[in-house]
Amino acid sequence: MNVRRLIPTAAVAGAVTLGLTALSACSSSDAADRKSGDKLSVVASFYPMQFLAEEIGGSHVSVTTLTKPGVEPHDLELSPQQIGGLSDADHILFLKGIQPAVDDAVAQAGVKNTVDAATLTTLESHGSEVDGHDHGAEEHEEHAGEEHAGEEHAGEEHAEEAGLDPHIWLDPVKYAEVAQGVGKSLEKADPDNAADYRKNTQTLVAELNKLDKTFEDGLKNTATKTFITTHSAFGYLAERYGLTQEGIAGLDPETEPSPARIDEIHAVAEKNKATTVFFETLASDKTAKTLAKDLGLKTGVLDPLEGITDKSAGADYIEVMQSNLAALQKALGAK
Repeated sequence: MNVRRLIPTAAVAGAVTLGLTALSACSSSDAADRKSGDKLSVVASFYPMQFLAEEIGGSHVSVTTLTKPGVEPHDLELSPQQIGGLSDADHILFLKGIQPAVDDAVAQAGVKNTVDAATLTTLESHGSEVDGHDHGAEEHEEHAGEEHAGEEHAGEEHAEEAGLDPHIWLDPVKYAEVAQGVGKSLEKADPDNAADYRKNTQTLVAELNKLDKTFEDGLKNTATKTFITTHSAFGYLAERYGLTQEGIAGLDPETEPSPARIDEIHAVAEKNKATTVFFETLASDKTAKTLAKDLGLKTGVLDPLEGITDKSAGADYIEVMQSNLAALQKALGAK
C-alpha cells in the first residue's frame, strides 16, 4: 500500500512527456515576442498551481491566480475580464476537474503554453459511492475501478466521471511529479531561463521529498489509522501513509449528515478508535461540530490547501502541510 520512493526524474518522464505534448510547438520565438527582461506572464487556476509557478518560476515569472484568497475554488465564477485576459497570458497552469468555469475558459483561451497538472502524474480512484462516502486507503484496491466517494462539490464531477480523484497536491509524492512537469513546461516556454527553472524545480522537489519522509515517519506508529473529515479530499494522502479517510456523506462539506450516516460514523469511530472530526478553513465548521458533539468526539482543522488566508495554519504549502501532519498525529495518537 505504502510504496516508498524519492522522486527521480526518470520515474516521471512518461507522465511529464504526455503532459507536455501540447507544448512541443513552443519555441524560442515565443520568448522573442516578449521584450528583453520582461517576465513570463503565468496564470494559475488556484493556490496549489500558484505555489508551483511561484516557487519554480522565481524572479522570471509574474504569477496571477484566478482564485482570490478566501474564495472557495470549486464554486469559482470568472468575470468577463478574467476570461478575456486569459488569452494574453504567456503560460496557463490549471488542474482540470476542480473548477469547471476555469476548464471552459482555458479551453477557449487558446494559449500555447497551457498545462493541465492532472496530465503530469497518474490520477487514481479512491473508495466507492455505494454508501456515499470515502473509505480511503484500506478499500482503495477493492474498489479501484469504482467512482470516488463522497465528493463535496459538483465542480469535481468532471474528473469523477472516470472515477478519478483530482486532489493530487495533498500527496507530496504526486505533487513532486507535477512540479517536475511544471518545471519542464516553463523551460520550454522560456528557454533563456531554463537553467534557473531546472534549479528551482530540483530545490522544490527536494523539499517535497523531505516533507514526504516527515509524513511517513510521523504517521508510522499511531493508535488508530482512521480519520473523519467533512471534506473527502485526502484520499491520496490516506493511501500514501496507510490511513483510512472516512468522509461525511454529501457533495458539500457543509451538508448535514443523515441520522443513518451519523450512526455509521459512530460505529466507525468506536470500532477504529477515531477521536476527531476534521473540517476545513474555507468552509463552515457547523457540520463537524454538530457531529462531534453528537458522537462525543473532538474537532480539528485539516486543510485541503485550496487557498491560503490569514486563518491558515501556515504561510505556504509546506507550512500548512506540516500543520496538517501535526493535526493528524494528535488525532491518530501518534507514538
